[in-house]
Amino acid sequence: MTPNAPAASGATGAPLRVALVGYGLAGSVFHAPLVSATDGLVLDTVVTSNEERRAEARAAHPQVRFAASPDELWERADELDLVVIASPNKTHVPLATAALKAGLPVVVDKPIAGTAAEARELAALAEERGLLLSVFQNRRWDNDFRTLAALIADGELGEVQRFESRFERWRPQLKGGWRESGDPDEIGGLLYDLGSHVVDQALVLFGPAVQVYAESDVRRPGAAADDDTFIAITHESGVRSHLYVSATTAQLGPRFRVLGSAAGYVKYGLDPQEAALREGLRPVAGEPWGDEVEQMWGRIGSGESPLTGGGAPVRTLPGDYPAYYAAVAAAIRGTGDNPVTALQAAAALDVLEAARRSAREGVTVTLPGNLPHEEQSAS
Repeated sequence: MTPNAPAASGATGAPLRVALVGYGLAGSVFHAPLVSATDGLVLDTVVTSNEERRAEARAAHPQVRFAASPDELWERADELDLVVIASPNKTHVPLATAALKAGLPVVVDKPIAGTAAEARELAALAEERGLLLSVFQNRRWDNDFRTLAALIADGELGEVQRFESRFERWRPQLKGGWRESGDPDEIGGLLYDLGSHVVDQALVLFGPAVQVYAESDVRRPGAAADDDTFIAITHESGVRSHLYVSATTAQLGPRFRVLGSAAGYVKYGLDPQEAALREGLRPVAGEPWGDEVEQMWGRIGSGESPLTGGGAPVRTLPGDYPAYYAAVAAAIRGTGDNPVTALQAAAALDVLEAARRSAREGVTVTLPGNLPHEEQSAS
């Protein structure tokens, strides 16, 4: 099988048949709607034994088939072209491994694994089998991230010196479930949940990390996993990233505050795509999607706070989550590149593991192999 070749339908030009493992929040709100909205993909099978979730999936996707367990997929792998794994974090590695061994391309929700070593093992298996292995880092297609990336590429900020990114919420009461579990096997907590997003974005914008420092706390009564975490990254490029993820923020800060040698960019508010998907709205080709109102645009300028009128408004580019699955379809058909590789996800996991160690031991962690060139020569 050639690299990224589809198991069945792709060679004929028919829609690629997708199996979705898990129909919780990630499966029902993100993956199923985006797969269904992508030209060239069709949601063929949903894996869940939960009757209530089956009823929800059937109402939203009347044509879908069901499987009670992933093992049923491997038994009919020749009927499928892609498996999307949107099940709890602890299942990501075993299910991705089984899918690849069954000869199927795979999309895995973030985090792909609990450790960078596991992510790299999966990447090696996918390469050995000549199959696509992609990670759903949808926040690369957030409206604010796309806008910031364009500003940096156009030199509007000068040389970026500091990147502040916040993914904050006010959820003083626990919701329950594995995401809040303190069991290490569950890979829960905000460091690996929202931290996977903010770290990935920082690495995409500013390159490899050299050093990592973190503070991680459990704030809410009865909580067992981190719910208030700060990560500081020194990049090989010299940029410093300060990243905040929290469920206990009573007053939310700016989503981005980016300071450069020529100007700064400040943006408040989250990308509207998740809220739209939760409300049942769906992207349709040719129709507006991911736009936000002008009052939410960020501002660029110098010398004064944007909250007191400083700087000029910058139109926010539309968010574009549909672009991820369009790129996945192209990669499987051999007409495009993998939008998010497992090795990129492994680099983010290097940072998350270093952050966990830093918070636990109260130290700054230097990442092996990422020392500045002059320090590598000296050592």
